Amino acid sequence: MNLFEDQIPLTKPWLGDEEWLAIREVIQSGWVSQGPKVMEFEELVSKYIGVKFAVATNSCTSAIHLAFRIQGVQSGDDVILADTTCMANVNAIKMAGANPVFVDIDKKTFNLDPHLIEQAITPKTKAILNIDQIGLANDLEEIKKIAQKHNLIVVDDAATAMGGKYNNTYLGSHGLTTTFSFHPRKMITTGEGGMLLTDDQDIADKARTLRSAGASVSDLDRHKAKGVILQKYYENGYNYRMTDIQAAIGIIQMSKIDQMLIERRTQAAYYDAALKDTGELQAPFVPDYATHSYSSYCITISENCNITPEEIINQMAQKNISCRFGIPPLHNEPYFSGSGWTDAQFPVSCNVFKKTFFIPIFPGLTEKNLKYIMDTLHQILYLHNTSSKIFT
Repeated sequence: MNLFEDQIPLTKPWLGDEEWLAIREVIQSGWVSQGPKVMEFEELVSKYIGVKFAVATNSCTSAIHLAFRIQGVQSGDDVILADTTCMANVNAIKMAGANPVFVDIDKKTFNLDPHLIEQAITPKTKAILNIDQIGLANDLEEIKKIAQKHNLIVVDDAATAMGGKYNNTYLGSHGLTTTFSFHPRKMITTGEGGMLLTDDQDIADKARTLRSAGASVSDLDRHKAKGVILQKYYENGYNYRMTDIQAAIGIIQMSKIDQMLIERRTQAAYYDAALKDTGELQAPFVPDYATHSYSSYCITISENCNITPEEIINQMAQKNISCRFGIPPLHNEPYFSGSGWTDAQFPVSCNVFKKTFFIPIFPGLTEKNLKYIMDTLHQILYLHNTSSKIFT
């Protein structure tokens, strides 16, 4: 069954017979939980990124939680993060017992604004959770300088930005505990899943123990042992394990990642060129220090254009093109009602949400698809401008 027949989806994972055959091999092996395929997947990712250790988990949220716990974030601590991000980031902070402290975003990159961090620091501040939003690296050196000055932990959530670069080297290889997501909307997928990356062996070893209920010996090591081997539990842990079924998919996905990045960047370049002479719409901004991975393609509506994202999204849907609103400010979510956060504290986040939307970008989009998407978008703008003139 083709779920996307006659419809261009916002995104679509690149999966094929290779992944299916890899899953079959694991099932036939009899070892389907965390085991040799997970180790192989971890080694592939760590080698590709250029980091010493990679620890696979069942989600990126779990990986962030482990990063916080291992580095000492605990009950009552404050963690600074961008107001415009995914609720999963807050969930990880709350899982660690800490409190999220929102900071507004940069008006160009839509990432946490480094210039606003210091004014949010208090004696309770323990960490900064940097999010490399929609595939674009934040200015990590600025974040690190602030953290060092105030003795803060930094976790770099590159969930959407695998393959993205900061100063010409991959995210995950900059001396920060970094996390990736393998959800189907991310760069590569294992269905669900995540990963913690670090150059610190103590952090990696602790993460491996905690992800497996706190056991001192993994299931695989016990299975391979010739004699009796018993695990010990020195602290409580979690069931954050990735399965070998998932990892088998990830191994195949890693063989495709370079081509995926090429296709995404080629599509983004097509969109950039098509938007270049359109005064009403702006392509994503990419600072000199960053190489965008384009997990999403976010368009900004110019201030002088009165069409709304909702109007564009609805009209694109009528033409069988799936688009999506920009990322809403988290302080407005019902969970934070009564928290005291106001729109006035986050003017950029609020304005960005009112003026942005995502269009399709994923490996497999054809040039015909890209042209249809851009032609439809331009037609919507033309009709909107024409009707506006008639009624004014």
